[in-house]
Amino acid sequence: MYENWEELENSIQNCQKCKLCQNRQNIVLGQGNKEAKLMFIGEGPGADEDIQGLPFVGKAGQLMNKAFRGLGIDRNEVYITNIVKCRPPANRVPEEDEALACLDYLRSQVMLIKPKIIVLLGSTALKNILGKEYGITSSRGNWIEQKGILYMPTWHPAALLRDESKKIEFWKDLKEVAKKYNEINVK
Repeated sequence: MYENWEELENSIQNCQKCKLCQNRQNIVLGQGNKEAKLMFIGEGPGADEDIQGLPFVGKAGQLMNKAFRGLGIDRNEVYITNIVKCRPPANRVPEEDEALACLDYLRSQVMLIKPKIIVLLGSTALKNILGKEYGITSSRGNWIEQKGILYMPTWHPAALLRDESKKIEFWKDLKEVAKKYNEINVK
């Protein structure tokens, strides 16, 4: 584990812990408020993210930004990251060894940020954070508390681009998150 952001950022600069390093343009560590009470974890960078070195800047990110605006959430006040920090080829699901290679980075991010709420975007985030026994279809929309953190599993925004019927559930889940987030911010 890394004790501070400088240590974490320095350690990941030339990461070669897995084969994803072979084709990356940029490592995408994360973006946002490093003291955020609300954190979003997705699967991995896509092509746009790999080019820009920032999470959720492609079509899925634009959809997230729309949701943030609709909910009155300032993207700069939350922290956004992914399970893996380098783009999987052809945007495939990260393999288990790739996810494990990045897990210390992610754990350190969570430890340093100390969020109260983490939104798990999609099955890959859910299974890698809470365990393989969880399924996104049965878990989404339900609060799960572990070690003092509230988790809300929901659809990954990329899934909404493939299946528009999921947008209603995604919106409902994020409204629940916004409500809880506002309650925590008032305290």
